[in-house]
Amino acid sequence: MATIVNTTEEEPMLAVVRFTAELAWADAGADVAEPEVTRLCVEAQQHILAARWLDMASLMLASADLLLQSTRLPDKDKDLECILAIICNLVTKARSQDEALQIAELICAKLTHQPQDKPALRLKVLFSLYNLLGSPYAKAFVYKKALDLAAAGKAADCIIPTFKNIDSFISDWGIGKVEQRDLFLAAARILKDQKGMNKEYFNFLNKYLATFNGSADDADAIGDAKEEAVAAIIEFVKSSDLYQCDLLNMPAVAQLEKDEKYQLVYELLKIFLTQRLDSYLEFQSANSALLKGYGLVHEDCITKMRLMSLLDLSSRCAGEIPYHAIIDALKINDDEVEYWIVKAISCKILDCKVDQLNQVIIVSRHTERIFGMPQWQSLRAKLGVWRGNIASAINTIQANKVTDDGSQGIQGLMIR
Repeated sequence: MATIVNTTEEEPMLAVVRFTAELAWADAGADVAEPEVTRLCVEAQQHILAARWLDMASLMLASADLLLQSTRLPDKDKDLECILAIICNLVTKARSQDEALQIAELICAKLTHQPQDKPALRLKVLFSLYNLLGSPYAKAFVYKKALDLAAAGKAADCIIPTFKNIDSFISDWGIGKVEQRDLFLAAARILKDQKGMNKEYFNFLNKYLATFNGSADDADAIGDAKEEAVAAIIEFVKSSDLYQCDLLNMPAVAQLEKDEKYQLVYELLKIFLTQRLDSYLEFQSANSALLKGYGLVHEDCITKMRLMSLLDLSSRCAGEIPYHAIIDALKINDDEVEYWIVKAISCKILDCKVDQLNQVIIVSRHTERIFGMPQWQSLRAKLGVWRGNIASAINTIQANKVTDDGSQGIQGLMIR
């Protein structure tokens, strides 16, 4: 944002009013222009003396559209940015947070009115306004307006870098579940058509859907989440980077199971997260048109389901998987086993050693397709075992230390 340096003796706010008034009345002739400019300047002085900052903001913003459209500014973008910076600075003079919020609302309404015109500049001004505000609620309001402006003005590149901080923003703002939901949905819609942002798009859909907990408070709103729930399922199935998700445990997704229109989509998700390749092949045989309608490529789905089937084997085995089990589950030839093992390792969903002599793989780590209560309980049990082993090791070390110290003491007495 522009740094304001006052180069005249005139109050910057009054200078802005004078400048915009002269610009507005430039074609009316001196006889008409001078009285109007004087009238507006006098009105501005009265607002300043009375500390009526909301009225001052309304007066200064009245000419904002003219400034945005004017071709008479010598360096339009810089001049406009400086003028808007002075207007934004009014929030720091407000006598209360409510007044500052009202001023911010006026500024946001003006800047979001024609989002296609200089969206990057408008967003820059909104970010400056955000930084000037002290109220967490007001900050959240301005950020949401910036999201709306970026979406309408097709200026995603200006807002996407801030998405990595949204969780910390929400913590600072202290906003409720409904406000968080709107924020996640707005971010997801911005990311939807961005090339190379599929994983981020899925993550924000996931965040949005997770705000529905199935309570009575969500009863009216959860039905509106069906389209996003379907989008998240399709995105998960399509992705070659995602092999774990919590969608099945979410009420917003679970509602699709009994939905006449989307029941099959839910069934597809269930296959990918809880079943193996043979179930997918049976589903595809009966619903090939559905898959094509959602842009799913059968060969890509087979590839992913083979990897998901390998994960299923890993979760059910006792650390070792025979080659023949892999051949049967993945529907592959004998000579393809190691190819799929290497592929799973390269996708970072499996760590294992290959015992070619005994025709088995020894699994040391694998990704769980669903991480629900059973997985948490399993992790708790493993941590308990590790904790016991560490405690036993510490006791053994301490016992050996005591024995060593005692032996040294006896030897010392004998020498004396």
